[in-house]
Amino acid sequence: MKSAVESLSPTRAKLTVEVPFDELKPSLDKAYKTIAQQINVPGFRRGKVPPAVIDRQVGRGAVLDQAINEALPKVYVEALRENSLEPLAQPEIEVTRLEDKELLEFTAEVDVKPEIELPEYDGLEASVEDLAVTDEDVDAQLDNLRERFGTLADVERPAADGDFVSIDLVATKDGEVVPGAEVAGMSYQVGRGGMLDGLDEALTGLSAGESTEFTSQLVGGDLVGEDVAVKVTVNGVQEQELPELDDDFAQTASEFDTVEELREDVRARLTRGKRLEQATEARDAVLEALLEKVSVPLPETMVTDELNARREGVEQQLAMAGITMDKYLEDEGQTIEEFEADLERRVRDAVAAQFLLDEIAKREELGVEQNDLSQHIVRRAQQSGQDPQEFANHMFEHNHIPELVQEILRGKALATLVESAVVTDASGNRVELKNLRPDGSIGEPEAEEAASSDEADAEAPEAEVASDEQADADKS
Repeated sequence: MKSAVESLSPTRAKLTVEVPFDELKPSLDKAYKTIAQQINVPGFRRGKVPPAVIDRQVGRGAVLDQAINEALPKVYVEALRENSLEPLAQPEIEVTRLEDKELLEFTAEVDVKPEIELPEYDGLEASVEDLAVTDEDVDAQLDNLRERFGTLADVERPAADGDFVSIDLVATKDGEVVPGAEVAGMSYQVGRGGMLDGLDEALTGLSAGESTEFTSQLVGGDLVGEDVAVKVTVNGVQEQELPELDDDFAQTASEFDTVEELREDVRARLTRGKRLEQATEARDAVLEALLEKVSVPLPETMVTDELNARREGVEQQLAMAGITMDKYLEDEGQTIEEFEADLERRVRDAVAAQFLLDEIAKREELGVEQNDLSQHIVRRAQQSGQDPQEFANHMFEHNHIPELVQEILRGKALATLVESAVVTDASGNRVELKNLRPDGSIGEPEAEEAASSDEADAEAPEAEVASDEQADADKS
């Protein structure tokens, strides 16, 4: 087999492959056997029809077509390997020359990974916001906890923000009740939002037994986004009574004896959460710093496919939330043109980042162990709300394991970037990322490694201490 490659662009290549007929013989033999099983020829048992008879009965062309279709995928993959090409999509294959018993020639055009000259990525600089947990943040968390232990009491006054009301609600269009838009005796907290625009304003100031009407737009059903008339009636008003924030409450709501201990625990939890948010911000900032140092050619087909997939994902999420695209854009303060431009920018950055991280994984000679794959499968299953075993079975059955392996390698490459980066907060302080644990706390690797090393030496002098590479990738 001979093959030559022509670069059509930095991300698209054309392969020209010549295959001698001798190399097609296994596929031709298989084609004859397959056709022999499918036809009935007087004087011959099924499956025992000679090739010459098949040529007369079916035609040599049909045999050649079947043999070529069977051989092309294997020959194509071999040509890719010989020319060190990494395809990104299915090829466009055309048979350009066929001389029976002599030669087969075909071309294959395909999007390929671009060649990237990696910039220096050790010690990238990035900045993030300060990690700050205010007294107001702590108070808000404690108020949420108090609400969980709060009680409701009937009141004889108009509804106010924060009150719970029992309501009857019906929406009509042109005097007809909208199907599915009628509820009775529903409990609702005034000011909570998320149901119908204008509902909170309509309820404020209403007492038990009073009604009002207003115009709004439904967030679901056939009339989503259309104006409807809404009538709401208040059946009762209840005020939420919160427990006092004292030592008794701390003992009831937590494992702590005093409210000060509870407050410090809340502050510590918030700090760990903020630290994880800061780490995510740092990861994105470091990746952005790398992207600014290099221009990566992008295959437009891949960008378009990803752009369509993300756009569809946004539309599905909005539909599930009962929000129209117009409403979403209004809330975000964007025009549709600005939304599309921002989406395309993020898609292009994401595709470029994938190529860069793949190259870094190669340069750093990163690998994937079985435990890495198992942990990644469990995390992916949890994110999608699926059973880990069912998710794993699906991935294996549909040959998605290579994609998962690539995701893990990219995670490790990103962890390598972030760990070597110089990340500072807005106040100029160095941000600790390398030893960040999944719960947001900072570990002490030196002490942990020393303990692990001592234990390993005691049990097996030649054993090596396992690396924390995957854990770091997960945290980053």
